[in-house]
Amino acid sequence: MSETEIPKLNAPIVLVPGLWGFDRIVACGKTLADYFHGIPERLEAVGNRVLVARVSPTEGVARRAADLKRFIESELPSGPFHLIGHSMGGLDSRYLAAKLGMEVRVLSVTSVGTPHRGTAFADWGVSRFARLVGPLLRYLRIPHQAFFDLTTERCLRFNNEVRDVPGVRYYSIAGQCEEDWLGAEWLFPYSLVAKAEGANDGVVSVASATWGEHTEIWAGDHLNLVNWPNRHAIRRGEWPNRAPDYGRIVRRLSQAGF
Repeated sequence: MSETEIPKLNAPIVLVPGLWGFDRIVACGKTLADYFHGIPERLEAVGNRVLVARVSPTEGVARRAADLKRFIESELPSGPFHLIGHSMGGLDSRYLAAKLGMEVRVLSVTSVGTPHRGTAFADWGVSRFARLVGPLLRYLRIPHQAFFDLTTERCLRFNNEVRDVPGVRYYSIAGQCEEDWLGAEWLFPYSLVAKAEGANDGVVSVASATWGEHTEIWAGDHLNLVNWPNRHAIRRGEWPNRAPDYGRIVRRLSQAGF
């Protein structure tokens, strides 16, 4: 198999979004944004069945994982499947496999830019705004547990309680962004995480995103990992379409016997 060929897996692939949890945003019948931009189409072109889950935008991992289970039971009532989760979606996927009775169906979990050990940016936000914003969000009945579940303290507890499942294969992708790719929106969180944890994608460090038996490092910011274009790289003619990189994820699964 060539380095660019994408194989067809024997089981479906479920893509799990991160914080905000949408699959696509549609207005007046027109798609304004896909969470996994161009990725499902790339994998489906060779015959893979690909589903994009929709989960709660800002609930905690346990509730989002329950949403994910309901989605899968509705769309894939039986049979095995692979999970590829971006950011918080990787934590949801791990919880689903370990805690919700789906371990016999989950073949693999590939996390992309997932803060397995939390992120210093969540620590900073929660420590400064929880007391001010939390009561308002509760009054408005807006869920916000997700922000707490991404802190380093909560992720440490998560890792102690949510163990990898024997028989499920775990892989990961980490992002590493060079400073000349960073837009103004990333500069502060990138600097904060870099000081506390080292190389990062603007939100999640390479160290935190590393999980499982193999970790691959991709250049780009946190959203570039799901093929949202980087305007600075485009301006310099350096932006690579990320969708083909997901072909490498699928090739790794195929080479593992799936």
